Amino acid sequence: MSMAVVGLIAGMALAFAGYFGGFGAFVLVAALGAVGFAVGWFLEGDWELGDFFRHRDERRR
Repeated sequence: MSMAVVGLIAGMALAFAGYFGGFGAFVLVAALGAVGFAVGWFLEGDWELGDFFRHRDERRR
């Protein structure tokens, strides 16, 4: 699935949440989507847990 289709689906989900549930539902769906995106990125191997705990100097090398 292309990133454009994923973006379209995410946008539609946010639109439905905002329309039917109000601003609170919109924010909740956006936050949970961001968490899901981060977890998916971590599980695919694009992120490593150590990336969050390294010092800034160590990342530049």
